[in-house]
Amino acid sequence: MNKTANQCLCCHPLANRRHFLKSLLPGAVAFSILQSAAPVRAATRQTKALVLSCIDFRFMTAERYFLSKKNLWGEYDWTALAGASLAITGFPHPSDAEAFWDQLDISYRLHHIQKVIVIDHQDCGAYAMMIDSNLSKDPERELQVHTDYLNRAYWLIRNRYPDIDVELYLATLNKAEFQPILPTVENQI
Repeated sequence: MNKTANQCLCCHPLANRRHFLKSLLPGAVAFSILQSAAPVRAATRQTKALVLSCIDFRFMTAERYFLSKKNLWGEYDWTALAGASLAITGFPHPSDAEAFWDQLDISYRLHHIQKVIVIDHQDCGAYAMMIDSNLSKDPERELQVHTDYLNRAYWLIRNRYPDIDVELYLATLNKAEFQPILPTVENQI
């Protein structure tokens, strides 16, 4: 008895080669098409700034409005860390500063930012926890402490990224005004 006659069609030596070659054809066509395709890349986009603000929800709407008045219209990367300028200095957690520097580096390299905007605010819980629980009860001292930390943040950023502009602001609690804080030379780090 002929051995090949008793074999099923799928086990027949000629059928196997034929099926094998037929199964290679779609894969070979797909491979050649995929090889010729250009790799997909994320579009390079330029944004105007990286904004660092506190995580406090009470200021989010006012901050967005303020940034739109500065003609940024959503053309910024936004990072929020408790205490904002306090976080940049690594007080009390170095990991907060590390997170900020990572975000700044990504924003700088991917979106080619030209400016960093740091927004602190009055009655900040992070400042109350880390500096003085009664800080917000003395507005003059509160302004001075925020000014000191905003200045530290300014010089830390400028020393690492001298080609980036840095703007500093302190948002008021009741009127949602954004007071510019000018950097001082004597606090240069």
